[in-house]
Amino acid sequence: MKFRKTLLAASVAASAVLGSAASAAEIQFWHAFTGRLGDLVAEQVETFNKSQSEHTVVAAHKGNYSETLNAGIAAFRAGEQPHLLMVFEVGTATMMSAKGAIKPVYEVMAESGATFDPDAYIGSVKGYYTTPEGQMLSLPFNSSTPVLWVNKDLLTKAGVDPEVDLSTWQKVDEVLTKVKAAGIECPMTTAWQSWIHLENLSAYHNVPFATKDNGFAGVDTELALNSPLQVTHIQAMGDWAKDGKFIYAGRRNEGGANFRAGECALFTESSAGYAGIKAEAKFDFAVRPLPYWEGTEGAPQNTIIGGASLWVMQGHEAEEYKAVADFLNFLSSTDIQAKWHQDTGYLPITSAAGEKTKADGFYEANPGTDIAVIQMTAKEPTANSKGLRLGSFDQIRGIIDEELEAVWSGDKTAQAALDSAKERGDKLLRRFEQANR
Repeated sequence: MKFRKTLLAASVAASAVLGSAASAAEIQFWHAFTGRLGDLVAEQVETFNKSQSEHTVVAAHKGNYSETLNAGIAAFRAGEQPHLLMVFEVGTATMMSAKGAIKPVYEVMAESGATFDPDAYIGSVKGYYTTPEGQMLSLPFNSSTPVLWVNKDLLTKAGVDPEVDLSTWQKVDEVLTKVKAAGIECPMTTAWQSWIHLENLSAYHNVPFATKDNGFAGVDTELALNSPLQVTHIQAMGDWAKDGKFIYAGRRNEGGANFRAGECALFTESSAGYAGIKAEAKFDFAVRPLPYWEGTEGAPQNTIIGGASLWVMQGHEAEEYKAVADFLNFLSSTDIQAKWHQDTGYLPITSAAGEKTKADGFYEANPGTDIAVIQMTAKEPTANSKGLRLGSFDQIRGIIDEELEAVWSGDKTAQAALDSAKERGDKLLRRFEQANR
């Protein structure tokens, strides 16, 4: 009898576990992070899973940004889409046009009954991912902006004051000349050349990158990346490449390894480079604002964000969307968002997280880590500086990369390269317009 009672109790307990497991929602979250950032995403997911017993988030790395977007599209076509898909900012227009594939965040939140205040998010961040009416389509997740990283030890070695003024490109040119003359093989390198040296260059100098408010006002837009200001900057970099003052390492963040290894004096990269640089650099480093061209009216304006947002995919059950809403609210919570900002260098997506970081004394203890926030929020964004919303922009970036590489190698002038980038890119924009009328 005792055995039978024990067996019955075990069966009841097993049934309770199975019932709980059956009712719990499992959320698939596809992302593009590896290395230190991948570890931090895993930590967020683990923290959420341990904080409650209703849902389980399963995170999966699907390649780089482009590969993750393509994997999500292919999965949707096969009816195997995840609940959450990380998509980099240049894929925003593509996701918006994917009718029937996405479920806007504002709908997910409203249907779940979750408390959700879009005004809690920093305007220059959320504006990238909202409708003209302010309704949030995707949740900002990892938002960064470009800054200038400095190897202070190499500047000292080159006989340059490590606190030298690097606020303008004219001053940067002077320093690069001195560093090169001192025998430093890599005076400057960059990551994400189109994002930093054309997209952000344009916003920071309040000139359009494309017509129609950089695509926010309609899909009938054209590129405007070959203006005198943009040509001047790219030609200057082409001249620096010819003189050995600018070393091109690759289209994405290949230059990051060179900088973290202590080989390069200056490095234009995302503010989110902080996580890797802090972990790996064996030298004294500093972060400075992105330089601007002195004499340009209105500069510096504000830079724009890079990174990615989280898109909710259609085709799942209501209880699963409730779980998605809970996870998105968790990611946006002040403590989690402040920690993410402090660990990674990504912008805090809410004002409360930024205020907590300041109150924690983080900016005071880590000078320069507030530069990205100041750079993004010091001025109210203009039509030229609130971001880009262009169709097929991942492919257009590929075209821009090809043309810039022709400048760095000395095969084209900046004017010829940017004229060609506009002509080739506009053809893709017309195709996108025709498909999304």
